Amino acid sequence: MSAEAPLDIVRQTARPVGGWTALIDEILEGRWVSPLTGQPAPRPATRAIAIDESLDGREAELIAALEIEGPLAVVADENTWEAMGRRVARALEVDGRSVVLNGRPHADLPTAEALKERLNGAGHVVAVGSGTINDLCKYVTAEDGRSCSVFATAASMDGYTSSTASMALPSGLKISLPAHAPRGAFFDLEVIAAAPPRMAAAGFGDCLCSSVARIDWWMSHRLLGTFFLEEPYLLSGANDVEMSARAAGIGRGEIEAVGYLVRALVLSGLGVALTKVSNHGSMGEHQISHYIDCFAGARHPGTLHGQQVGVASLTMARIQAAILGRETPPEVGPTRIDEADMARRMGPEIAAQCAQEYRKKAFDAAGAAAFNDRLAGMWPELRAECARIAIPVETMRHELQAAGGATTAAELGLDPAFYREAVRHAHEMRNRFSFADIACDAGLLDELTAAEG
Repeated sequence: MSAEAPLDIVRQTARPVGGWTALIDEILEGRWVSPLTGQPAPRPATRAIAIDESLDGREAELIAALEIEGPLAVVADENTWEAMGRRVARALEVDGRSVVLNGRPHADLPTAEALKERLNGAGHVVAVGSGTINDLCKYVTAEDGRSCSVFATAASMDGYTSSTASMALPSGLKISLPAHAPRGAFFDLEVIAAAPPRMAAAGFGDCLCSSVARIDWWMSHRLLGTFFLEEPYLLSGANDVEMSARAAGIGRGEIEAVGYLVRALVLSGLGVALTKVSNHGSMGEHQISHYIDCFAGARHPGTLHGQQVGVASLTMARIQAAILGRETPPEVGPTRIDEADMARRMGPEIAAQCAQEYRKKAFDAAGAAAFNDRLAGMWPELRAECARIAIPVETMRHELQAAGGATTAAELGLDPAFYREAVRHAHEMRNRFSFADIACDAGLLDELTAAEG
């Protein structure tokens, strides 16, 4: 697609026909054909996905079907070992080749290096956990050519099948680094539904951003000609409707509702395999959460990335609505990059890295004038296109609250003043153009940020 408006989502109410992996199996086997191009989607690197009410007793069968070579090793942390790791290790008969990371491990380069040493002799690594454990195992095995798979323990994020890992650099900046997708990803809904409620609330928050990220990405495509694909939304749209209708059930830990959440997370991850980028589910709202994680320091309340994304999605939806609600388009000026202020807030090393990214999307005077001309020429059309995608903020807030998610920075336990700083400056971190960039360059962002928190 280029200048066409995104397609409307077909709303369905039935449970998945064919089971929890209906549609997912088509994608894995290369049978899913895009209705927009008539071409089959490329097969993802993940070859097997199982989602069921219980996988107890099937662990060895699922791993054996991957046709891997070499000894197995199981990696978990203290919590996920108790939730499922011990069971998986026993079923796979890994003997002493289990690595249980102490405390609350972090997905950073030193932890990855230490884990690599502990996995000597293993040919295939089985991660048992969610975001951190999965990212560490994908990153470590990609570095040395081993394969991995994952048994999920929580519906907390959509990166299970992605080919990147979210890792912290020595500077403290957290970025997506090349990794590889797991051979298999397995989801025991009884285990996942029993996880702490904040985990599912984080996963729901990670899904809630879909319409907000879609508006940002579509706007960037229309005005700047950046890459855009509709297919990720075609994959996930019908299931997202079913999941949202069961938001309260997610908050109560109901297995059926959690199943639709797991499907949403898996389909979003497979969208990355299709597009090779994460834009369809990560734009301005994710940048706010990344800013919190990188710069809150001692002010960080210990909330999960997805919990923060949920709150940030409401914020970005309000910013988008405020701008798109104008009868006349805003006018941007040249982008002002205050590197001294960035260094004060971020530290010199991270500020230099972020400024380099920020310059890639910054407007000079000629660029701002050209952007304003394009925006004025398509403003009524763009407003209508985005209106078709948008979900009312109050609907989003109600669903997030029903799923057990925080809806404000204060509910996250985050200092509202720092949250407003994150909203005001998060767009400086990455070369993805969002409505926060428009608001900033048009001199509107301070005003739009003032009520957040």
